[in-house]
This record gives sequence, C-alpha cells and structure tokens, in this order.
Amino acid sequence: MLGSVARAAETDSLPTPAQLKGLSLEELMDVKVTLASRQAEELSRSASSIQVITRDEIRRAGIFTLPEALRLASNLQVARIDARDWAITARGQNSSTANKLLVMIDGRSVYTPLYAGVLWDAQDVLIDNIDHIEVISGPAGALWGANAVNGVINIITRPAEEMGGGYATAAAGTFMRDLEAVRAGGKVAKDLHFYAWSRRFRHFPSELPDGSSAQDTWGLSQSGFRSDWTPDPRDRLTVIGSLYQGRASQPVVSQTQPSPAAAGQIDMDGQNLEARWSRGTGEPAGIEIQAYFDRTARLIPLTFQEDLRTWDLEFQHRFALGDRNAITWGTGYRLSQDEVTNGAVLQFRPAYRDLHDFNLFAQDQIEVWPDRIRFTLGTRLQRTAYSGLEAMPSARAAWTPDSRNTIWAAVSRAVRAPSRIDEDLYVPAQPQAAFPLSVEGGPDMGSEYLTAYEAGWRTSLGAMLSVALSSFYNRYSDLRILEAASDSVAVIANGADQDIYGLEADLGWQPMRWWQCRAGATWLKKDFRYQAGHTPIPVPGIDGEDPDAQYSLRSSVDLRWGFSASVWLRYVSDLGTPEVPYYSAAGLGLGWACRNLEVTLSGQDLSERRHQEFQDGSQVPKEIPSSASARVAAHF
Repeated sequence: MLGSVARAAETDSLPTPAQLKGLSLEELMDVKVTLASRQAEELSRSASSIQVITRDEIRRAGIFTLPEALRLASNLQVARIDARDWAITARGQNSSTANKLLVMIDGRSVYTPLYAGVLWDAQDVLIDNIDHIEVISGPAGALWGANAVNGVINIITRPAEEMGGGYATAAAGTFMRDLEAVRAGGKVAKDLHFYAWSRRFRHFPSELPDGSSAQDTWGLSQSGFRSDWTPDPRDRLTVIGSLYQGRASQPVVSQTQPSPAAAGQIDMDGQNLEARWSRGTGEPAGIEIQAYFDRTARLIPLTFQEDLRTWDLEFQHRFALGDRNAITWGTGYRLSQDEVTNGAVLQFRPAYRDLHDFNLFAQDQIEVWPDRIRFTLGTRLQRTAYSGLEAMPSARAAWTPDSRNTIWAAVSRAVRAPSRIDEDLYVPAQPQAAFPLSVEGGPDMGSEYLTAYEAGWRTSLGAMLSVALSSFYNRYSDLRILEAASDSVAVIANGADQDIYGLEADLGWQPMRWWQCRAGATWLKKDFRYQAGHTPIPVPGIDGEDPDAQYSLRSSVDLRWGFSASVWLRYVSDLGTPEVPYYSAAGLGLGWACRNLEVTLSGQDLSERRHQEFQDGSQVPKEIPSSASARVAAHF
C-alpha cells in the first residue's frame, strides 16, 4: 500500500541525500514532501503540520535505532518505556499500545491489526540507509485511511543508484551494547542498481528505580536489499526486501514462576518483500502500482504466540483536469491473516482470522489563484474488517501571499477502526489478582472517530530564520473504554468522548552556514468524559499518558579539519496519571570525517544518572540510564 510517498522521494525533483546534508535552512524549507498530498510539493507550501528529519540530523545526533530518530520531530511524543519498547504518538492519547498513528517504511505499513499499533522492537531499518523521514501530526485519513488519525510517518530509504561501493560500521556503548553493519552495492546491469545490507545490535537492560537491572536486554539481527531499475526517464521499478530475527528478555511473573528475577525470552522474526512500479507522464500526471507481502511472528512466553501475514496491493493515478485541477485517485486491497496460539492468561477468540480491507480514495487540488490560493478536497471510502464502510473526508485551504509565507487551515474526519484486541480479546478471570474480572472484547465495538480543526502558518524570515506554527482542536467520539457487563465480566466498548487542543512550534535558525539551530515545542490540553448510559471501569491512563508541554533545542556546528559538534536539550513535563515526573535530557555529539572514514562520539540523557519516561500500566517502572557510545564507519 501507499507507494506514492516512496516513489516521489526518488524523482528528479527531490534533493539527493548529499544535497539534503548540505542544505541551508532556506533550502530546507523548499524540500519536496509527499505525505500531505500524495504528490511532491514544497514543504513551505504544505497545508499541514509536517516536519522532515534529514539524514544529516540523524547522523549528528548519534542515533542507532528508528524510534530514537523519531525524537528529532518535535511534533511527536516519543517516550522510551524500557530497553526495547516505546510509546509514540502525535497530539496525545499516547500509550504502550498507541493506536492512532500510521507508520510506513517505504510506503509499507508496519501497523499490526492485533491492536492497531506498531511493535517498535521489531520494526527498524539500518539508520545509514535512511534518506529522510516525513512526519505529519494531525489526521490524514482522506489519503492514508483508517488509523491515520493523530499522525502519519513515512521512513524513506535511499535509492540504489546512490549506494554504490562498500560500507561498514561498528559501534559500542554503555546502553547500546554493540552494533555492527555492512552494506555493498553497485550497478549490476544497464540502468539496474542494487545494494544489500546486514546489521546486528544488542542493548543492555534498562534499570529499576533502585538502580538494579530490569533484565530487559534486547537484540535484533536484520538483513535486506533494494534494487532500482530505470529503463527510461519515465519508469522506475523498485524491489525492496528484508528479514529480521530478534530476542528480548523480560522478567516473568506468574503463579507458577512468581520471582521477578527469572527472565523469560520474547522471540520475534519476520520477512517482507515489496515491489513498486511507477510511471511519470508529466507533472502532475503519473501511475503507480505497489504490492507487498509482510510476515511477522512473536512468541511471548506464558502469554501468547502470533503469526501475522499481510498481503497488500494498491493502485494510484494522478492527472491534470484543465489548468487548475490536479486529480489524484486510487484503490487498494489488503488481506491480513492473523493466527494466535492462546495461552492461559491471554487469548483471542477465534484464534485465526482473515481480515479483508478495501479502499477507494480521490482528491482534487484546485488552484483557485495560481501560486496564491489553493483548495484541496478529498475523501476516502474504506471497508474495514470489523466496522464496515467508513468515510474520511477532508478539506484544506492554503494561502501563499508571497514566496516566504503560507497560511493554511483544514477540517478533517478520521477513523480508528477496531482491531482484534477490541473484539476478539479474552482474559480469564484471576480471583487472586488485583483485577479479578474477566475481560472480553466487545462484539459491538465500532470505530473511534475524530473531527479535527487545524490552522497553521509557515514563514521564512530571510535566509537565517524559519518558523512553523500549527494549532489544532480535536474532537474525539466513541472512544474505547472498559465497562462492567456483570459482577464477573468486563467488556470493551465505545463509551467516551474527548477534546484535545494545542499548539506546535518548529523554529530553525542558521546564523552562519556552518552553524544550525532548531527548536521545537508542543503544548496540549485535554478534556476526557464518559458517555451517559455506561458503567465504566476506571483505567489509569485511559485518556492518554501525555505531557502538557515538551521542548527541544538542537544546535550543531561544522568545525575545521572535518570536525563537527552538536548539543541536544529536551524537556518533557510530567504525565499525570499514572504519575511520571517531568524530566530533562541532554545529548552531546562530536564527529570527525575524512574522505572514507567517520568517527562519532556521543552521549545521551546526560543530565541525570537515569530517569523514567513512561509508565506501562501496572508494570514495575523502568528507568533509562544516561549513556555514551563510540562509532566508526568506513566507505570503500
């Protein structure tokens, strides 16, 4: 599904990674993005709250994994739960199973229909393969479908023609224990390029509040390839594949094994293969077809085992209608085959399901006043496996009075479709436990809805300063709750409404060509309430574990003789209920690069010995230690 994003990243109209690395702040504002409209448009003219994370920003931050890289987008809430797990969302409602953020890697959705979220410990890429990451905060269901409620992320890897030669890197640190990766690529035939890569990393455990080990070590091995064939300037065929295998430790607490000192093993593995053909017949006209297969499997001891296979096919067509209308339409189909081996404490009934999903979308981008006023109207009709036909309309308007300013506003409707956990879950009652009721999925559980109102302003004040402001007012209805069906049974149901409103700011400052600064901030407020006629069971964090405010400031300088330095400061306010105190974090990086060799020294979370970022239900709190690492990379 969703090939247009990755395809557009490879067109000649987009900057190469080398160009991105050297872009000035003003040039960065003109980077072409595709996530907001499914066709390339300048970042400065986009009618959405979208940010771009460049490969150079990732390199300077001394980052090794994908969730860490997403911290660079200030319009996301990213919290590390323990050594391997993360809670990531945009505009609130965060949890360890956050379910309103659509995440893609090269247009391939990494969403799991088990709970409509992302298993972050299994979904990763070789960081050095990333071209750039586009992040939207806000709904985008009209183009990207159900679950694109609070935001959309697409991680775009580099095309094969830019990856010739060999590459090897090794790193070691006090939290990231070690990492090794190799890559080789080149031209294998006329207009056909290819590269293959492999990597392995291991993490030390996080810590408990008393400073002892949380016994949650994590390791992942991953290999993959990408080929790009461009037989003529109009056509491109891309084939991408990867496989992974990982293991994470977690303390086991059960009636038969009550000691938290005993560590169980979570085993995970998966494979994916994606093919995408695109033909550009002139701006904005083009055709794209994408198909992929994705398998992911997970074994959690004493809990359950899952094997998920996903088949996805999508078609998209763009064309101009007259001088002022650019039409984009498409259709798609997805089959998810989910098989669970039930355990004694967590079950899904039935254990096996085929989930069918169809969609049809269309969008008209209307140039009312060419290069000044633009309307974008679109909708998506999607038949989901559990809730049937859903409609997700959207209307956006952008006013660009001059080359430096864009003011935009939008009204959108988005849908979070039910997943297996909403309807098929069954947790047997445990009379000796703190929560003695059995929990069952709701047979009548329907979708959760959002009506969002947004407005924003982008401006570049000369070549040295850029500002992007976005405000939003989100009205959610029919949110998921847990309610009592009897004295012994609790069921999942639609039964709550919520309003969330807030402000996002992203500021770039480049006083010198060799010195860049970027600051970001988000503020949000929430009002959660149960609907009448329900008997809700209070669940801590049901309204989302979200900070009211978070701030970040990054600064980097290029020094003489190939040296560079960076500093990164973050502040996150407390999370309320469950209570997690506010924290601040500081990161430092020092790099040196010559023609074929790079050396990076970095420190993360240096302001405190350790800190907690998130509280996962009733689990024992995990704290993230400060850390240091060293990395060497060679190109040959």
